[in-house]
Amino acid sequence: MACALLLHRRLTKTSVCLLSLLLSYVGYCTLFHAEPLVLPVSGDPAAGCSRRLPADGACASPPPPSAPDASRVKAPGGPPSAALHARSDAPGTPKFGNKKLPNAIIVGVKKGGTRAVLEFIRIHPDVRAAGTETHFFDRHYDRGLDWYRGLMPRTLEGQITMEKTPCYFVTKETPHRIAAMARDTKLIVVVRDPVTRAISDYTQTLSKTPDLPSFQELAFQNQSAGLVDASWNAIRIGLYALHLENWLRYFPLAQIHFVSGERLITDPAGELARVQDFLGLKRIVTDKHFYFNRTKGFPCLKKPESSGSPRCLGKSKGRTHVQIDRDAIEQLRDFYRPYNVKFYEMVGHDFKWE
Repeated sequence: MACALLLHRRLTKTSVCLLSLLLSYVGYCTLFHAEPLVLPVSGDPAAGCSRRLPADGACASPPPPSAPDASRVKAPGGPPSAALHARSDAPGTPKFGNKKLPNAIIVGVKKGGTRAVLEFIRIHPDVRAAGTETHFFDRHYDRGLDWYRGLMPRTLEGQITMEKTPCYFVTKETPHRIAAMARDTKLIVVVRDPVTRAISDYTQTLSKTPDLPSFQELAFQNQSAGLVDASWNAIRIGLYALHLENWLRYFPLAQIHFVSGERLITDPAGELARVQDFLGLKRIVTDKHFYFNRTKGFPCLKKPESSGSPRCLGKSKGRTHVQIDRDAIEQLRDFYRPYNVKFYEMVGHDFKWE
């Protein structure tokens, strides 16, 4: 009994000492407002996008997915973005599938409807896609294929990995670089009336840079003489036949699928059916998935069973276009006509852009 009482007193004394130390520490923190130690970290600033002219439409996409948080996450021996995209692979996190290089890429064109195609096709259970434009083959090629693979989602056996970066179609080096990765990569190009596309491109840039010169000033070297400035990227992107010639040096035409930006609005299910056929997928995305949003002026995805609201593209989509002088539009149509005809002949389809 005496032994037990002695042991109890010693334990009590020890507990009191520990409690005293704890209270002293709390008092110190309260008195001096001590805060947890935070070590400074150095970041990897997002890569910029050089522009030859104001309203340059070829490279106005957001930075790669790693850029926003690159300053906070950095793995030893690898680029910051690799660590960012490896967070889901942390110890204790279940791993399902593997990260693979893409089987298919939406390579263009800007303001043609690429985001809509990506959002529509990725509801297919056999498609996994990188949500943000990677710009690997035009801006970040020097980071290597391992970095690029790290940006991809995990896929299971039988699933297709995809990404989309609209700048690819008009970047000279991209076809060769994709072919060097895998010559059997399937390519999707979303095309749209080049005049409407150019106006849409300008409208988007104007919303971010209100002090731009007028559309006519940028589109023409001399409007009175009908001289179009094809060096302005908003105009240059629409020369589809010239860009396609570069791609056909590395890929057969059968490996490139063209989506009509106009039909994507009027018949999204029909366009997605053809995309699914091209990718070798079962036609699961059908008209039951879409409804037409009259306010936005384009189709949206119906409310999924697991969600409380429909899925529409963001506010940057469906902007009201800047009003352009009718004569300027007709001059641009005359300028694009021979290029359009050549493009129709090359792909074997008349898109009727008149």
